[in-house]
Amino acid sequence: MVEVDKRLRKRALDPTLEVTIRVGKSGLTDSVVSELNSQLKTRTMVKAKLNRGLADNSADRQNLWQMLAEQTSSKLILMRGNIAVFYR
Repeated sequence: MVEVDKRLRKRALDPTLEVTIRVGKSGLTDSVVSELNSQLKTRTMVKAKLNRGLADNSADRQNLWQMLAEQTSSKLILMRGNIAVFYR
């Protein structure tokens, strides 16, 4: 994860920021990457959720979120359980 401004972190933790991307049992598909890209063009911050059981442990989840951030040229600013927030 990237070191971020307190203001951005506070906004990422805001419970009103809704999950708009869901990574399903198929994992990181091209459609997930393209959807995140299109949402990041219109919004600066996007919250994503990983289906339970897709990544068994914290390291697997972190690797998956990092790959998604790299593929979309975004920053992973928050990772908590199965939830991640991306910023661009």
